[in-house]
Amino acid sequence: MDRAEVRELLDRVAAGEAGVAEALDALVRGPAAGFADLGFARVDTHRELRTGDPEVVFAAGKTPEQTVALFRRLRETSRRPALATRASAAVVEAVYAAFPGEAYTDDGGTCVAVGAPPATRGLVRVVSAGTSDVAVAGEAAFTARLFGARVERIEDVGVAGIHRLLAVHAELDAADCLIVVAGMEGALPSVVAGLVSVPVLAVPTSVGYGASFGGLAALLAMLNSCAPGVAVCNIDNGFGAGVFAARVARRARSDRTDATPDAVTPDSVTP
Repeated sequence: MDRAEVRELLDRVAAGEAGVAEALDALVRGPAAGFADLGFARVDTHRELRTGDPEVVFAAGKTPEQTVALFRRLRETSRRPALATRASAAVVEAVYAAFPGEAYTDDGGTCVAVGAPPATRGLVRVVSAGTSDVAVAGEAAFTARLFGARVERIEDVGVAGIHRLLAVHAELDAADCLIVVAGMEGALPSVVAGLVSVPVLAVPTSVGYGASFGGLAALLAMLNSCAPGVAVCNIDNGFGAGVFAARVARRARSDRTDATPDAVTPDSVTP
């Protein structure tokens, strides 16, 4: 149950179309009570009511059967798509089998979703330093789109060839929020933040040679950025970046009525 559904219910009560007892029953019974106990997990069915966004499945460590069961309950309790991140090939296959014609993945195949994405509000641009960073950038882009932002990608603009970045300056500065993904020494977010007036969310990746320490060098570089306006996510956390950036973009355009009800099919959703 989300805020729109609660408002609709209260409007029906105010208009005399529903009684108090009926409304109370709708608010306290089953999934509307706040969570659904599946035995192996308690699905937070009120997260969308509290935060504006539904719960998401972190599929690592979950069986395909558990992920499918979680998806079924999420689809019953939210009009937003069900999303799982860090999904194995077996999990993706099971979701496709359980929801034929409705399931789709990101371009890396590690995120899987069921249900049409919401209308978009605001623009998130996902900027990646190199081709090796594309998997994390793809998770961020896929998540931001499913969380209601329009998403565009800018790839392979790392600081080793900074003229590539300068060539897309206008596109960078036109976004409502930028997700900047980089491994190695992690310098790209600082450079971007020094060029634009847009909030920058830096995402370090575990890409690099030995002294990168699995992304720790990039993380520390981003945390120590001398450019203002940079916030930092955890190593390889494209999902967290996507959620944050989508909320920034949606709020940035909250005073406008330009939400776009995209005509989306499973084959056209990948940002």
